Amino acid sequence: MFEDAPPAASTDAAPAAVDKLSRQSITVIITLLAATFVVILNETIMNVALPRLMTDLSVQADTVQWLATGFMLTTAIVIPTTGFILEKLTTRQAFMLAMGTFSAGTALAAVAPGFAVLLLARVIQACGTSLMLPLLMTTILTLVPLRRRGMVMGNVTIAISVAPALGPTVSGFILQHFNWRFMFIFVLPIALLALVIGAKFLTNIGKPGDQRLDALSVLLTVPAFGGLVYGLSQIGAGSPGTGPSPSAIAALVVGVAAMALFVRRQLGLQRSASPLLDLRVFTHRMFTVSTLLMVVAVMALFGGVILLPLYLQTVLHVDAQVTGLILLPGGLAMGLSGPLIGRLFDKIGPRPLTVSGAVLLLACLWQYSMLTEHTAIWWIVAVQTALNVGLALLFTPAFTTGLNPLPPHLYSHGSAVMSTLQQVAGAAGTALLVSIFAIVSAGSGIAAGIRAAFLAAALMAIAAVVLAVMMRRTAPDGD
Repeated sequence: MFEDAPPAASTDAAPAAVDKLSRQSITVIITLLAATFVVILNETIMNVALPRLMTDLSVQADTVQWLATGFMLTTAIVIPTTGFILEKLTTRQAFMLAMGTFSAGTALAAVAPGFAVLLLARVIQACGTSLMLPLLMTTILTLVPLRRRGMVMGNVTIAISVAPALGPTVSGFILQHFNWRFMFIFVLPIALLALVIGAKFLTNIGKPGDQRLDALSVLLTVPAFGGLVYGLSQIGAGSPGTGPSPSAIAALVVGVAAMALFVRRQLGLQRSASPLLDLRVFTHRMFTVSTLLMVVAVMALFGGVILLPLYLQTVLHVDAQVTGLILLPGGLAMGLSGPLIGRLFDKIGPRPLTVSGAVLLLACLWQYSMLTEHTAIWWIVAVQTALNVGLALLFTPAFTTGLNPLPPHLYSHGSAVMSTLQQVAGAAGTALLVSIFAIVSAGSGIAAGIRAAFLAAALMAIAAVVLAVMMRRTAPDGD
């Protein structure tokens, strides 16, 4: 389908043909990239609509929140199984399963008569969403020559960065002019179009394996990943001064215990059978370093995603629509800088990019730790845009450097592990920073709580700087 990338020792004098992608490969990647954009856009389009849904569906805030929490929990539980799914199914089968499930959930949400059906629809959507990003990453690793992976991964940043940035803006426009159902009516034709295009043009990459599904491992993913993510998210959602709820603590205890059993089960299956999630990816040093770098960055990022809108709306008294517009330039800058960062990665390797990104992340979070009641909006926009560029400098090289050294049979497991740990890290970062905010704000005011939480995020970013220095260019084993 395409010519293999040259060995790592090859020079720039290698024929240009080795770096070319076939038209068929480009079609496959673009189809998967467009589908990933749609499912990630859908993931963020709901958050702005929760207050409207409380009124239209006659439910309380703690109930309507399950539309977001249920989606997150489903994703945390399903993603660990994607390593097995992507090895068992062909590319075409996996895509049809993902987009077919997502489209079915979107259609059900558009006609949902009440909250219960809408929640079920969100769970179905999440099942399809969970499969798309690992499928995209695995396909890129399989199709793209080593020397062009940075550029292609940079284009992936457009989907995973611009889509979340556009979500609140699109949602705000729809809710201002139409019924909430049009959020799903808007997404559904795009999802169906991607499904039709994929059904017609998508070709199979590689061959499915003969792995067997370990039922016990699947059962353990529910309390392990679901318990951790739910417990951490509930700690972060607690009311100021009340402390973590008993249910959050119980979920964390169950989650940690089940996680220990899950890891032990996978290590045993690695010796005798096919594990659900192959932990041998951590035997590759750069995969481990890159994953830790992404975990630290995501912890700082997700807390900031919660804290900055809170600061804008409660301290500066900016409405929700203006808050979305303030955050929009940063998301666009992160996505649009991705292709350039990918090309730079292919030329100079990861370390100059990740170190620059980590230092920029640290500097911006430090600036946020000095926010006051009189900070100018233009300054917040500038810092937020720089922060997102810093994250782009981290994420594209970390994804590529971490996945590059894996052998082909671990591609899908590496993508699944990275995606799973991002979910857990996001919940952990939110819980930690929101808890710090709640404790400090209870005694010293909201602005002081915001500053303390961002100071904690800046301290996390110091670890990102250390990990960024450890990054180096990698090549697949055997090259």
